[in-house]
Amino acid sequence: MRSHPVGPEDAVEALQEFVDNSTYLGIFAVLLLGSLGVPIPEEMPIIAAAVLSHEGIVRWWLALPVCLLGVLSGDMVLYWVGRHWGEQVLNWRLVRLVLSPARSQWLKAAYRRHALKTVVTARHVMGLRAAAFLTAGSASVPFWKFVVADAGAAVLGVPLAFGLAYFFTDQIKAIMADVHRAERWLGLAGLLALAAMLVVGVWRWHRRVGKERLDRNRPFAAALSARDGDVSPGRRTSE
Repeated sequence: MRSHPVGPEDAVEALQEFVDNSTYLGIFAVLLLGSLGVPIPEEMPIIAAAVLSHEGIVRWWLALPVCLLGVLSGDMVLYWVGRHWGEQVLNWRLVRLVLSPARSQWLKAAYRRHALKTVVTARHVMGLRAAAFLTAGSASVPFWKFVVADAGAAVLGVPLAFGLAYFFTDQIKAIMADVHRAERWLGLAGLLALAAMLVVGVWRWHRRVGKERLDRNRPFAAALSARDGDVSPGRRTSE
């Protein structure tokens, strides 16, 4: 069992293993799920497919179209779900996780002003994509506009990410290793910061407790001082 925390390197390795076992169907499935809102960064399966293509496990001229198909299929599903069910989609508990009523109204206003630009922008913003494409359907953005904008953005973005990962596979692995080492140092720094906060918290607690005790004892000290003041003149008189 691996004892270190899961990082980007582990995620890419896991996706590579999954894609290696299920090849092109695995590439398509992961990208489809990511497009439907599952929290999988779209770039990770594309990078995994490119690395496997570079290593000769899959053919790049098949893997790249499958990447495009997986990305666009999920986008189309989201559009038609929004188009078919309309405003009812907002009442679905799963949909409310990514699309609040306020965000839906904001996106609809954006589609009314610049439909094509909004689709292209949303395609490249993780966390906004699923909400934006659901809203595109419910806002009745013409399907041909949606397809042109989404496919145009994907045809540029997906091959670019695939090509960079394909030609710089060795560098990507080195970067992932550096990221993993950086995560360890960040984890150590976090533990040290937590320890420092704990020490400061204990010191402040002791200081506060000491001050409260002093405040509680102050009336008794004042009363004792006053009593001593009353007694002293009497003693001097008797003498």
